[in-house]
Amino acid sequence: MPMKTPQEYIDSLRELDLVVYMFGKRLKSVVDDPIIRPSLNAVAATYSLAMNLQYEDIMTATSHITGKKINRFTHIHQSVNDLVKKSKMGRLIGSITGCCFQRCVGMDALNALSITTYDIDKKHKTEYNSRFLKYLEYVQENDLVCDGAMTDPKGDRSLPPHKQPDPDMFLRVVDERKDGIVVRGAKAHQTGAVNSHEVIVMPTISMREEDRDYAVSFAMPSDAQGITYIMGRQSCDTRKLEEGTIDRGNAVFGGHEALIVFDDVFVPWERVFMYKEYEFAGRLVEQFASYHRQSYSCKVGVGDVLIGAAQTVAEYNGADRASHIRDKIVEMNHLNETLYCGCIACAAEGHREPSGTYYVDPLLANVHKQNVTRFPYEIARLAQDIAGGIMVTCPSEEDLKSPETAKWMKKYFRGVESVPAEHRVRILRLIENLTMGSAAVGYLTESMHGAGSPQAQRIMIARLVDMKDKQKTAKKLAGIGDDAK
Repeated sequence: MPMKTPQEYIDSLRELDLVVYMFGKRLKSVVDDPIIRPSLNAVAATYSLAMNLQYEDIMTATSHITGKKINRFTHIHQSVNDLVKKSKMGRLIGSITGCCFQRCVGMDALNALSITTYDIDKKHKTEYNSRFLKYLEYVQENDLVCDGAMTDPKGDRSLPPHKQPDPDMFLRVVDERKDGIVVRGAKAHQTGAVNSHEVIVMPTISMREEDRDYAVSFAMPSDAQGITYIMGRQSCDTRKLEEGTIDRGNAVFGGHEALIVFDDVFVPWERVFMYKEYEFAGRLVEQFASYHRQSYSCKVGVGDVLIGAAQTVAEYNGADRASHIRDKIVEMNHLNETLYCGCIACAAEGHREPSGTYYVDPLLANVHKQNVTRFPYEIARLAQDIAGGIMVTCPSEEDLKSPETAKWMKKYFRGVESVPAEHRVRILRLIENLTMGSAAVGYLTESMHGAGSPQAQRIMIARLVDMKDKQKTAKKLAGIGDDAK
């Protein structure tokens, strides 16, 4: 059966023997940990929505390998329509979970590798693509969550991999055997890592011949021997340990990041998709990055939630009819829909690669992501402006329930008479969560640094824009000949 139910997904995670540390201690159960569980719930939502007939067209696809119905997160894009549906899927799930749902990176890694492995084979007569397709069928048949692991710790940014004082600052091959390779290193900022069945490793930068030991791509089970996870912290993360739910803002869903350490991990040849073909490392990075920059349609969905919360708190405050509030809500919608235009545009302008995989327009994907580094911050600022200072000075849920303080909380934290104080506190906590709390990692920091830094997109925009053509057009209209400077 190629599609899992949410419960089957959760049960499958229980079968994994992950080595996970948080707050200096190894976790006994990732599935049941109260800090991690909201992120698991967000991934489970991707399985639930795929089972919902209302969203079937967006959430599912037909495998080009088996012809079976599969979850779109395991699909290789076969048309421009697939690319457009991917953007719509991101917005949909973002609006339902209000957070990062963690499966985009793996999906983008699969699609990038479907192109790069084909291109490497064409040049070097290797067999990476056939290995990859066999692996892809395994992922689709078991409806697996894949963690796309690209970002290395990098060490001294001024030095290439082979010149690092500590050679493990970029993941590398340390041994070659008859049956496979041994790798060592780490991957940082890994979204949804411990909610994944598989880890797909890719290079993080373009490589030179001297860096060939670092030009490696492979996939391994997430609980493979030698893999250790160290959970990252998030603002307000320990609120999830409290008995109440109001102060969490979003009590059901969330995200997580982790450092993945590869301590001499053995990788069999059948799971290796690049091995020392250094000239293709940069190409794989760019292809993955373009796909993943398109994936930030998810921030549009989270923006929908934040805009809805801002409108609601304005009504609860009795300020929704003020002209400046209305104007701010319009501006929030304008920015959010502009982001949506970008992710749809780069999909609609996509094209077919020689491998058969459809690839987004990389220029428009980078323009879209550049906007994502800015617009969510302004949307968040406007939401905080509308919410007011009470968002960060409001007492706790315990004070709302305490016999000694509840009456004062209900009296002095009410806005309009018709709305209970608790409802006002709840919507304020949601805005706090999205703009300052644990969800702000997924909405703001991810918007800035996810899929590469803002400067990385500007470099790609400069590289991809055809300035000569723009100059030619301008000169022609100005009556300047082609031979003029």
